Amino acid sequence: MLRQGSAWVSLVMSRRLASLALAVAMSAALTAGACAPRYAPSDYALAQPAGPYRLASGDRLRVIVFGQDNLSNIYAVDGSGKIAMPLIGSVEAQGRTTLQLEKAIEAKLRGGFLREPKVSVEVDTYRPFFVLGEVTNSGQFPYVHGMTVQTAVAIAGGFTPRGQRAYAEVTRQVEDQLVTASVPITYAVQPGDTIVIKERWF
Repeated sequence: MLRQGSAWVSLVMSRRLASLALAVAMSAALTAGACAPRYAPSDYALAQPAGPYRLASGDRLRVIVFGQDNLSNIYAVDGSGKIAMPLIGSVEAQGRTTLQLEKAIEAKLRGGFLREPKVSVEVDTYRPFFVLGEVTNSGQFPYVHGMTVQTAVAIAGGFTPRGQRAYAEVTRQVEDQLVTASVPITYAVQPGDTIVIKERWF
């Protein structure tokens, strides 16, 4: 009888320990799920800019004033969003398209310098983008037209072993404010974007 009683007690204790272990495992899984980042299509709130490209600090522009070699040159958009040209001085470039900047330069040249100026403006070098977080070589890099987050990560040396490979955080200047959103790695990058690769959850 004692042996049977001991066996029954051992069986009950084993079942209780198994139930306790299962409960602990389920609790850990739920906790990990609660802490892990969740991404949904609604998170992709960073809309691609519509219309022509808007100039900003860091862009380098090729400006040609036809018939005026001394004015034709490559000009950098400075920290205040302007370019500085001979004769006419500073011209606001921030937020303008290349066509709008052409008209602004022509208007200044027409004010006492040239009778009928004709100006062409194109982007020579776009402002750089930045890659931070779980990549091999974080830093700033030259922008290439048509690149995606995946391309940007490749330029930065690829993901670290801990890098999240499906999504990234992108911060972008949208009008007068900085906007950050979680986006898939196929998302198109714009000049001046800051890309952050987060640590993934194993």
